[in-house]
Formats: sequence, structure tokens, C-alpha cells
Amino acid sequence: MPTYATNKRARFDYDILETLEAGLELTGQEVKSIRGGHMQLKGSHVTFHGDEAFLINAHVSAYKHAGPLPGYDPERSRRLLLRHKQIDYLRGKRQERGLTVVPLSVYTKGPNIKVAIGVAQGKKKFDKRAAIKKREHKREVRRIMKG
Repeated sequence: MPTYATNKRARFDYDILETLEAGLELTGQEVKSIRGGHMQLKGSHVTFHGDEAFLINAHVSAYKHAGPLPGYDPERSRRLLLRHKQIDYLRGKRQERGLTVVPLSVYTKGPNIKVAIGVAQGKKKFDKRAAIKKREHKREVRRIMKG
């Protein structure tokens, strides 16, 4: 199951409490562009309007072999394909203090393109510094062990 895009910043800025899988409503040329690796999740998030969930600010470049695409917006809102029970659950979690819903990665499952979304709680500045320190320490140990 190849992964086409990951949101590394989400794992650094948030503690991921729970993950869910959602389908993504795309056009044909967007699917080809994503399979070509032309998608970015940096700065994207999940919002709710009515009974639907949307992925906002995810950048999907225009498919270069599609020809001219007048009016194509690479950062348009894309509907997430979830069950009503899941949408209600996520909306409830988002109402809780300090929790948000962020996309984590985009990948394929069979012929479908899926997005992993996480219920997340923001990290404090000292938590981020501790994560950086831990990462640097691991890198130093790996370098010393390598010789």
C-alpha cells in the first residue's frame, strides 16, 4: 500500500490520540496526479459543514498530461467519504477543548485513495523541544554506533 503524501508537521505539532480512515472524493485527473506523487498535506485540516466532512488546503497539482484546465483550483475543498456515525463522532471530538482533526497521510487501499485522519491534541512548546532533543540523541547514538 504505497503512501503518496504524509503530514510530518502534524505528528510534530500534535499528539495523535486516535486515527480513522476516510475515502476522498476526487476528479479523475486529481487521482492521476496523486498517484504521480503530486500532493501535499502541509497546512491542511478537516472541517465540517452540515452532515459532511471536508479536507481543506490540501494541495493537488494539476495533472501535467491533462492539457489546459481552466478554472482548476489545486487547493479546493475535497469531501471526505465517511459514515454519518463517524462524522458525528469526529464533530463531537472537535467540540472538546483542545482537540482537532488533522489529516496524517494519503495512500491507496486496493483501487481507492484513502486519507488517514487523526484526532489530535496540540503539543506545548516544551513537548516539542523534548521531541527534538530525543531525535537528536537518537541520531547521535546511531552515528557513534556506525563508527
